[in-house]
Amino acid sequence: MHDRRVEGETLIFGNQGALFMNNMTWWDHQTDSVWTQLTGEALSGPLLGVRLKMLPMSIEPWGTWLAQHADTLVMEIRDGFNPSAPGVLPRDGFIIGIELGQDAGAYPFEVVSRERVVNDFIGDNPLLVYADPETRHIGTYLRIVNDTTLTFQWRDGRLVDIETASTWEPTRGVAIEGPLKGEALLVIPYVTSFLRNWLDFHPASRVYPES
Repeated sequence: MHDRRVEGETLIFGNQGALFMNNMTWWDHQTDSVWTQLTGEALSGPLLGVRLKMLPMSIEPWGTWLAQHADTLVMEIRDGFNPSAPGVLPRDGFIIGIELGQDAGAYPFEVVSRERVVNDFIGDNPLLVYADPETRHIGTYLRIVNDTTLTFQWRDGRLVDIETASTWEPTRGVAIEGPLKGEALLVIPYVTSFLRNWLDFHPASRVYPES
């Protein structure tokens, strides 16, 4: 998900219909520039090299989302859309991709959901990557509060930091009990991708866990 404003102008995008390194491409109506979906970067046209700002989002089952956002509106599609209807089961063979500056990291969902909590670094940035194997909710956060780098663990069904023993609500990154109650972790945007496609764009990416 990206902010589609460039230098104060809100662009209108359409599906360009071609692939770039097996990734969807868009075009914007205003300049006819072509963009890649994974990174939000213009590949050709007057806006060549411009990158859209990535926004935090969540890819998860409808029921998981609705439990946290009961007032959500759903876009009506002409042929009908029922997000709660049974359909194809979600696949696990994807990575959680995070890019911070010149550094990037890839976290296989199967690994993270098994470990539940991953404390890691991308460059100098300490990250918390969380995945619930049942609800399939994913959370990616900068694990710094008040200039202190926290270390998290999953303890007795709760997300707890070792430094203060505060309990955190993992879907929002907010401390709900303990000395840090009310503090919030900074949400870091992520994308989901197949590993091979992620490495096409980020060949130097760290892949967790390192062998």
